Formats: sequence, C-alpha cells, structure tokens
Amino acid sequence: MAGAVDLSVLKERAEAQRIAESRPASSSPQPSGADGTGGGAVIDVTEIDFEEQIVQRSLQQLVVVDLWAEWSEPSHQLSPTLAKLAGESGGRWVLARVNVDVSPRIAQAFGVQSVPMVIALVGGQPVAAFNGAQPEAEIRGWLDEIFAKAGHLLPEVAGGEPTDEPERDPRMVAAEELMNSGDIDGALDAYRAILALEPDNVEAKSVIGNLEFVTRAQAHDPAVVTNAEPGDVDAQLAAADVLLLGQRPDAAFDRIIEVIKLTRDEERGRARARLLELFELFDPAEPFVVAARRKLATALY
Repeated sequence: MAGAVDLSVLKERAEAQRIAESRPASSSPQPSGADGTGGGAVIDVTEIDFEEQIVQRSLQQLVVVDLWAEWSEPSHQLSPTLAKLAGESGGRWVLARVNVDVSPRIAQAFGVQSVPMVIALVGGQPVAAFNGAQPEAEIRGWLDEIFAKAGHLLPEVAGGEPTDEPERDPRMVAAEELMNSGDIDGALDAYRAILALEPDNVEAKSVIGNLEFVTRAQAHDPAVVTNAEPGDVDAQLAAADVLLLGQRPDAAFDRIIEVIKLTRDEERGRARARLLELFELFDPAEPFVVAARRKLATALY
C-alpha cells in the first residue's frame, strides 16, 4: 500500500486542534461487547491524537487500526476478538480503535468503503488490511504473515528484545535524514548517487520515484484539474498528478488514458510513459493499478 495513503492532512489537523482545543475528557465509545480486554494494548483514537497514537507509535511497534461504527454489527463481533489478541501479544502490537462516525477524516484518509476495516501500520505506512469480521484463527494467521514480511522494520519485538536487523547502509541513512529534514533536493541527489553506483538498488529507486512525483505534483496549480483543456497534454498530465497526490488514483489514471485515446505518435508515447511511471509508485497487485492496465491495453489496441 506504499504511497496509497496520505496521512499528512490528519497530522496538520491534529496539530491545529491541539492548539485550538484540549483533548476530550473521555475516549470514543467502544463497540458493544468489547469489555476492554487487552488493557494498555488497546487504545481509542480520534483525529486529535491520530498522529501520536497511530503514525508515531507505528515507528516502534505494529499498530493494528480497527475502523468501526456503533451501528455496524460486524464491528461488535470483530472488536472483542482483536482486543483479546492484542492483550495476548505481550506488547508485540497495539490495537488502535477508531470510530468512523466520530473521526470521519481518518476513515477518509484510509479510503474506508465499509466497516469494520482493519489496517496494519509499520513505520508510519499501511502494510496490510482486511474488511469485515474474521475468525480468530484467520486473524492470527494474518498477523503472523505481517510479522514475517515486515517485522524486520520494527526496532523491537515481544519482550523488548532487539531484532537481528542488519546494520543499514550509512549512505541510505544519510539520504533519509536529508529527506526527513526537509532537504528534498539534497535527498534526491544522495539517492541518485547511490542508484548510479547500484542500478539494482530497489529502495533507492523507489524513494527517488516518490520524491520526484511529489515534488512535481506539488508544483502544479490544483485548479488545473478543472481548467485543463481536453487537447492540452501537458495540462492533463499535470491534472493527473494533482489527482494522484489527492489520493484519487482511479481518476488520475483515467485522465491519462483519455489522453492516450485522443492523441497519436509522440504525444501518445509521452502520456503512456507518464502512466507507466505512475504505476511504479504502487504495488502492481493493487486493484486500481490492475484495472488501469486493462484500460491502457484497450486504449492502445
């Protein structure tokens, strides 16, 4: 799910609300049937403390977000099971419950279409998700798979024992520090230097693609989405960037596919190259990527 969720809007909202108002005295209501099993392994989160309790916490341990609603019967079935498993994990992961009616912006950021929806975050990013109430055994298997695939990204495991994660490449660490400090140009130069020496460095290539896209997309006037003329290829490609930055990949891809349908030769090739470039920002198995590839094939042939 890398690149598919923009959490910055929630961070900004949280910062503003911390200044404008104090934290509510009581947490969001629990789904009926959830008796609090899990103790400190279960927390209720709102838009105010989303950044701290979910994003920042996921840098240290796996955070499983339970997006639920009071009116949803499957939510009431699932939440106690998740709370039980969290309590049994010994601190290996934490369950963060979000009432989507109380905190609709969190639901919007995660693209929630139905509840309950459960999302696992590691290192500030979603790594796995499922919808609907699931049997306990399936949830255990889901968690085991997450730790098998992403556990090396966490600094600690159950009991606080350090992982056997190998020491990171100091060049990558330095580039990441530049990026985190806001020096995007410096970070890009650092990652490009690494990629020049190691053309097969997947991590460097991925970060470069993301940074180049974000830099380009943020430079566009958002009004281009509505103002772009159908025949203006540059404007339509810019509009696609803005749509994708706004977490609307389907609309972004459709914009470019429409350009491909209407153009020929060099302009068509340029639009196709941009679409393939944007595909690289996502897991190729993402449904919206698969669907867009099918549309592209139809548009070309």
